[in-house]
Amino acid sequence: MIFVEVAVPVPLRQVFTYQCEQLPEPGCRVAVPFGNRQLVGMVLGPAETPNDTSKIKFVTDVIDRTPLLNDTMLRLCHWLSQYYLHPIGEVIHTALPVLLRKGGSAEPVEEKWWQPVGDIDVHLGALKRSKRQAECLQLVATEALRDSELKTVFSSTVIRELEKKGFIAPDYRKPSLQPALWLEHFAVGSKPLPDREQSVAITAISQARGQFAPFLLEGVTGSGKTEVYLQAIEDVLAEGKQVLILVPEIGLTPQTVSRFAQRFGIDVGVLHSQLNDKDRLAVWQRARAGELGIVIGTRSAIFTPLRFPGMIIVDEEHDESFKQQDGLRYHARDLAVMRANSENVPLVLGSATPSLESLNNALANKYGHLHLTQRAGGASKTLQQLLDVRDQRMQFGLADGMINIMRQHLAMGNQVLVFVNRRGYAPALLCHHCGHSVDCHRCERPFTVHRSQHRLQCHHCGAVKPVPARCEQCGETSLMTAGVGTEQIEEGLSQLFPDKKQIRIDSDSVRGKDKLQRMLSDVNAQKYQLLVGTQILSKGHHFPHVTLVVIMDCDGALFSADFRASEKLAQLVTQLAGRAGRASKPGEMWLQTHNPGHPLLQDLIHNGYDHFARQLLDERQLAGLPPYQSQAVVRAEAANGELAWSFLQQARQLLCHDAVRTHGPLPCLIEKRQGRFRFMLVMQSTQRNAINAQLRHALPNITAMPLASKVRWSVDVDPSDFS
Repeated sequence: MIFVEVAVPVPLRQVFTYQCEQLPEPGCRVAVPFGNRQLVGMVLGPAETPNDTSKIKFVTDVIDRTPLLNDTMLRLCHWLSQYYLHPIGEVIHTALPVLLRKGGSAEPVEEKWWQPVGDIDVHLGALKRSKRQAECLQLVATEALRDSELKTVFSSTVIRELEKKGFIAPDYRKPSLQPALWLEHFAVGSKPLPDREQSVAITAISQARGQFAPFLLEGVTGSGKTEVYLQAIEDVLAEGKQVLILVPEIGLTPQTVSRFAQRFGIDVGVLHSQLNDKDRLAVWQRARAGELGIVIGTRSAIFTPLRFPGMIIVDEEHDESFKQQDGLRYHARDLAVMRANSENVPLVLGSATPSLESLNNALANKYGHLHLTQRAGGASKTLQQLLDVRDQRMQFGLADGMINIMRQHLAMGNQVLVFVNRRGYAPALLCHHCGHSVDCHRCERPFTVHRSQHRLQCHHCGAVKPVPARCEQCGETSLMTAGVGTEQIEEGLSQLFPDKKQIRIDSDSVRGKDKLQRMLSDVNAQKYQLLVGTQILSKGHHFPHVTLVVIMDCDGALFSADFRASEKLAQLVTQLAGRAGRASKPGEMWLQTHNPGHPLLQDLIHNGYDHFARQLLDERQLAGLPPYQSQAVVRAEAANGELAWSFLQQARQLLCHDAVRTHGPLPCLIEKRQGRFRFMLVMQSTQRNAINAQLRHALPNITAMPLASKVRWSVDVDPSDFS
């Protein structure tokens, strides 16, 4: 018999030895018994013959005849396990599509395609009152499309109605995956002439083909970073190599996919959380076979296998959503650097507001540093200004002076974007008689009022309850809201500007397939003059008719306990300012504040993010904070807070080391969530390896502590969030 090492998806930091008749190749899946369960594991290689073979269980089934993960991806999984101190079995589990984790076949299965039926002109005549159905039929009439591709543009309801009417019909085909299939249709469409700075960036990236070369593309909002990506990958695609592009949000995926597909006339693979498991697996298979030239996706798309890797691009690399906050707490940007190095391909990190980690690497010449300082198409730079709201009369959170500025822009036929980073009607409900607030008992935080749904919701644990008629403490009916959310702004603007149409864009209003894209299309068609929204509106969207951005309140971030708060605020303000004045019309951004003299705001408004970020780097260096020192956090939570605190107190004794400073136990910034009290230990050192070595040495002993089984605990390397 042969003995093999198998990585099993269990929370144990080890591999397991099994027996089998023939040695499967590393990267193949096997079904193995584990306790009283059958699990799907991954073969890592041969194992040494154990001293006692009687207890070694047999592999139940070898699922794959050829490896699912090649040597490069296996090495990457090993690095992830070592760096983030996470069990290798769970790392590999995370790297695979859901259906493959469950033992499903890696071979392509039948796909549903749609094709037109009958006389298209007659059908279009019958669909005069069904605009979306008519558009869908026209698209299918142009060429047969996969169901997954059609659903990226149209909802299931639209497609189903056309099928019911007999205007389109499904056709089931088993795909025969063809390497470099996109070359048959590859044709570069019309493109703008790049300016001098774009040309320099395109040339530098293009000359690095075939080797690992990381670049930070730092370009002001609206400077044409996407155009640089498009022209830089032309030769990569023409050579038959694939490109992987990461974007931070699902909302950015359709517009990015459309632009790349139109430029090159080829299929673009799309990966994000709104796809079903079958569609995700199909894209994974096509990318692995080398059939897709471009794959665009959110964070988890970094695990997509490429048969002919040519380049990796991370757009909006500063965005927090690239960091996974549970399970395997990896950062997709950092993993992209390691993968590009392993694949020996260039890497482009693009942002108008680069993270301090990436900026520091560029300034230290670890990354090539490319600059785009001018907005594309001759658009002028957005004018950024502060509005001192002290002693001003406020209506729905807006100062009278701000309302007058908005009225001027609307009178000229322009659009105005109002940003407030709170969804719902108000962040708290208070009793006007006794001052009692209606709190979530599980989180000890106020419920957010959602008036449109007549309910209260906790935004930390998701708990929901009806809006009470009386105060639960004194019984009075004089309940009032405190603070302002998007719903209240929407209501207020309808009173202040009754003749103007408005739209609210937040996570409550955009639920539903393709709803965000339809909203954004309506905005750009100037169906609305007022836009109210949260951070969804700040990320890379192009609004050519918006000339004024209003940021309602940022004062909370000026005094946050999180040392990253100032960096996040500056990135948000700069990104929001970039939504205005992107076309021929000049734009301006006004930020309402009670602290107009705050040095952070003064530096950002007058000197821009470029200067602000470099000043912040100097502060971080003096304070001994990242990126000049490395951090790791050990978190613990329990219904009994004393248990979590005691666990960390004991763990600290095991983590003490001369080269590592350990702070805590400290309460997390959100101390209680979902009925559990939360504490943390913060480890910090100038030597990244010292933290890793100390954690690796201590984790077996920490796991063996009696309290370890009584609390929920985790390790987070390079944390970005202390809440």
